[in-house]
Amino acid sequence: MNPSSPCEGQSPEGDPPDDWFHLSTMSLGTQGSDGSQDDPEEPEERGRLKSKLVSAWNNVKYGWSFKSKARFSKTSPLTMLGQSYLLSHGVERECFRRAFATLLWLTYRRGFPQLDGSSLTTDSGWGCMLRSGQMLLAQGLLLHLLPPGWTWLSANHVSKDDMEVQESRSLGPEVTKKGRRKSIESFLESRTEVTHRRVVSWFGDHPIAPFGLHQLVEQGTSSGKKAGDWYGPSIVAHILRKAVDAASAEVSNLTVYVAQDCTVYIDDVVRLCERPLSEGSTGPSPAWKSVIILVPVRLGGEVLNTTYIKCVKNLLRLECCIGIIGGKPKHSLFFVGYQGRCMVFLLSFCNFYSPCTLTLTMLMSPVLDEQLLCLDPHYSQSTVDITQDNFPLKSFHCKCPRKISFSRMDPSCTIGFYAKSQKEFELLCSAVSTALSSSTEKYPIFTIAEGQGQDGGQEDESDAPPNSITHILTKDKARLRRTNNSNSMDEFVLL
Repeated sequence: MNPSSPCEGQSPEGDPPDDWFHLSTMSLGTQGSDGSQDDPEEPEERGRLKSKLVSAWNNVKYGWSFKSKARFSKTSPLTMLGQSYLLSHGVERECFRRAFATLLWLTYRRGFPQLDGSSLTTDSGWGCMLRSGQMLLAQGLLLHLLPPGWTWLSANHVSKDDMEVQESRSLGPEVTKKGRRKSIESFLESRTEVTHRRVVSWFGDHPIAPFGLHQLVEQGTSSGKKAGDWYGPSIVAHILRKAVDAASAEVSNLTVYVAQDCTVYIDDVVRLCERPLSEGSTGPSPAWKSVIILVPVRLGGEVLNTTYIKCVKNLLRLECCIGIIGGKPKHSLFFVGYQGRCMVFLLSFCNFYSPCTLTLTMLMSPVLDEQLLCLDPHYSQSTVDITQDNFPLKSFHCKCPRKISFSRMDPSCTIGFYAKSQKEFELLCSAVSTALSSSTEKYPIFTIAEGQGQDGGQEDESDAPPNSITHILTKDKARLRRTNNSNSMDEFVLL
């Protein structure tokens, strides 16, 4: 994945992405040794050979489990999807472990049924952005279908060697596990665990899974994408919207809205969420669908504009935020939180002539020391047959938190939010607007505005002009327009 490439889905000549193994068609025998064309009946066999070679390479490249510990500060709170944890406290550290292990982890898979229109049986090397999109959608579905604060039962048993807290000591009692051990039968009969398993099955690598790779690749064809292409965060947002629309039978009372030109139009969301009353109903108002709001943005040109870091952090503090599809160049990640090493204490002399008089000075560490918390899809695992009863769930959850510096974040990303009810949507608009106003930059990351967009909020990425770029005309009115620009790198607002 390369969200910063000059043309999404293509790699600059002479600079092949590091997440893909390019095989020359010449090396695979597209021509005979004398320059003549191969037998026309052999392209399918060559395709299978190429797929096997690529799969073998990617299994080696992405099949290793990196066991290095992520280092966390005990002095700075860790924020994840609206919750804050102080890791120096034993109880809060355990709560963080459980919450993190509850998140669905969707990674590269190998050995699944062939994707339509290709001979690929793995997405290693090209599907990382789709996997990040799956994780964001999965978080929205867990909030939609499960009780607030739910944690995966098996998350109570995660090992305690998967993260390292610098100089930390437990300051509170350990959370007891008494009474939480259940038999396998009761575990599977639990209503929430049945729902959890059903959500996981929707992301299985099988053609019947509504949000599996097969369906997402199929939904991407209308945007000019196919299996093996690279997907940007904006296109993935539209693919997720179409996938949820197509799965209305499995996922009722949920819709997805994709912001236009970095603007969330309130009237468009309301019209999308309001369901007309059935004939004969006498309710006071139309029923309301829950909504996942996806906002594709670009936070700078070639690199992240650091003035937006504070705003990104404020958004991740919100309980309505379900994560960020993004990553670093050529490497997609799913961001769920952050931690900053923000408290460095230095002893300094208060009075040159009285060296015994000391004051405690607190300095903020550089912005580059602040870290994003993420789930990484770049780990190739064998496909799980989700059609089998009681298929294993372990590979769909991660116990190893990973962090990267804000400075390494690619500016192209899609931010996700969830609102269960109309009241929650109103609170979302207020909270997000407040978070966006914290930026010192002239233009906000995106805006929430009254009114409607030109197409009712359902613009497909493929409908935009091929070399277009969005310009913000004014800050207050949030009016935007598209113009053709053959030199633009991506269809994002340049902030």
